[in-house]
Amino acid sequence: MTLATLSIIVLAGLLAATLIPGFDLGLGALAAAFLLGLAAGITENDVTAFFPADFFVLIVGVTALFAVAQHNGTLDWLLDLLLRLAGGRLVLIALAPFAIGAVLTAAGTLPAAATAIVSPIALGFAARYRISPMLAAVLGVTGIISGLLSPLAVYGVTARELSGKLGIGLPGSAPVTFLAGGLLAGLVVCAGVLAVGRWKGGIPRGRTSTPARTPPIAPTTPTPTSSGSGTVTVTAEPEAPAMAPQRSGARAFTLVCMGAVVVLSVGFDMNVGYLGLTAALILQLAFRMPIGEVVSRIPWNVVLLIGGLLTYVGLMQHLGAFKQISDLLGVTGAPLLSLLVLCYVAGITSFAASSIAVFATVIPLLPPLVDAGLSPVGGVLALALASVLVDLNPLGITGGLILGAAEPAVRPRLFRQLLTYGLISIVVAPALTWAAFGWW
Repeated sequence: MTLATLSIIVLAGLLAATLIPGFDLGLGALAAAFLLGLAAGITENDVTAFFPADFFVLIVGVTALFAVAQHNGTLDWLLDLLLRLAGGRLVLIALAPFAIGAVLTAAGTLPAAATAIVSPIALGFAARYRISPMLAAVLGVTGIISGLLSPLAVYGVTARELSGKLGIGLPGSAPVTFLAGGLLAGLVVCAGVLAVGRWKGGIPRGRTSTPARTPPIAPTTPTPTSSGSGTVTVTAEPEAPAMAPQRSGARAFTLVCMGAVVVLSVGFDMNVGYLGLTAALILQLAFRMPIGEVVSRIPWNVVLLIGGLLTYVGLMQHLGAFKQISDLLGVTGAPLLSLLVLCYVAGITSFAASSIAVFATVIPLLPPLVDAGLSPVGGVLALALASVLVDLNPLGITGGLILGAAEPAVRPRLFRQLLTYGLISIVVAPALTWAAFGWW
């Protein structure tokens, strides 16, 4: 048995071990990476180099900024504003994260940065208006996926550049077609999720009354309570009227800082994690917020979970495990059948690895299929969407950011739901993208 094969078996064992009460997947993955590294003759320093430092900065920076926004009432104020714009219609409230995510990524925001921005909004709606956290997360991430193939987005740019280098003849209308295909896929998933959500009670029927502006969360840490339905209610003491002007100024300055983070990350391609850390520090110092109020709200357990897993996945990639998976599946048969196999290769590998890296690795296998008669636009679309539709699982950055934005009381259940959704999407998403776009 090769070490690559062993690493795949160990990963399956780690996932299965999550069913054991008290087992911490992040700690288990780090220990497994250390032991497997010893078996492979890889030094501890080299194993540590696989730790995703960029992810650490991203999730800590963004969650620190939103911790400040939650503490001074800015996040509550934004949720109330969006609720008024939705006119109390709960379906529109649920769709807000989808629309925000699609606009952000279509404008060029990186998926992780867009997820970091959308997740607190989506999960905030879920907690306040009895919408299923899982449903809110799916809608938000689906919106992000919908805009990924725009001419400004990372997947759209990568698809065009790689296709040109590989000699895949794309028509001049390809950028528009890519964007339309991504939006169409997102809207179909969104409609299905809304239908299932309404059927299972994930979205209460009818309208919700539009409340007056709720008082911001008091300086003391709120206490989350969980009802039998899994709904989380956050209770807080109303603040004294004398504090209103100070709180209003804090909200205004917080909004300016949040807007600056979005503009600098989107318009100037600056690291959203470092921007979030800097903005959070400025706000904490400006308003003399106890540093413990910020640090204690950073989801360190999520950082450990995803950091440990991505360290192990990096070791797996170094050992050639994902290449072995691709070689086992192979690419044989007629062009359309070969495309289906490639879609499954992309989907399975992207579940635990970087989707854009997987897409860039798989697309070089496309030119022979195009030469055999496969539609170049359809092939690129199918592979791109098969790579990203499995992103909503707790083993990657997207899932980690969602778990970090969720209320602590709902995280265990949400982790299981995200894992189930991700495993199902591995089976379903590649087949659907192949059937929808293979013939374009």
